[in-house]
Amino acid sequence: MSAPTAIVTGASRGLGLALARALAERGWRLVIDARTEAELDAARAELAALTEVAAVPGDIADSWHRGLLLEVAGERLELVVNNASTLGASPLPALADYPLDVLEHVFRVNAIAPLALVQLALPRLAAGGRIVNITSDAAVEAYEGWGGYGASKAALEQLSNVLAAERPDLRVYAVDPGDMNTRMHQEAFPGEDISDRPPPADSVPGQLARVEGELPSGRYRAAELATAALNLAADSSASHGAQS
Repeated sequence: MSAPTAIVTGASRGLGLALARALAERGWRLVIDARTEAELDAARAELAALTEVAAVPGDIADSWHRGLLLEVAGERLELVVNNASTLGASPLPALADYPLDVLEHVFRVNAIAPLALVQLALPRLAAGGRIVNITSDAAVEAYEGWGGYGASKAALEQLSNVLAAERPDLRVYAVDPGDMNTRMHQEAFPGEDISDRPPPADSVPGQLARVEGELPSGRYRAAELATAALNLAADSSASHGAQS
């Protein structure tokens, strides 16, 4: 049986790389992308020691790049992770001062591009295939300065909700991983110490619960991810115990 295939966008660092690393350890075949070629190549070299991996540098907002990702992935997909995103203006501006050209770009990257990638992937996703859209609590909470980014993630969440209703044969997740110590989060708070935020790897067990578990489509937050991860680990332990 061939290895399952996953596309993970924004996989050169942060949560994308942490999740790609965990999937590689489980034998998934990976297609990864990022805008910065040098960082992506470093990620590819690391992951290639664990599994088959193809790295495609480029911007997920570009249609030709999305097409190339699907071409490299092949005819069958089991998982699409829309992790790539952009913060937008930094420092974070009030909506009254938000540059509209920047806001349009934020929506292209954070909402339109994920849907466009999913549209290409749908014919290749078998029943039970997974779509994981990484979102944020800024999609549902009113944080000063987070209007542009939060609105784009709110759009992504609603796209996820409707897609789940339209495609009950798939599992579609909007996942809020919570605060993390990432470069993007640092850009949101320039000059501040964010070392108290947990590393992206801490949220990976919860992400895997979406990939390997049987939870229904929907929106999941960090606390729910942690609970699901514990339940998945307990089920796995029980299964191994019954087989021994």
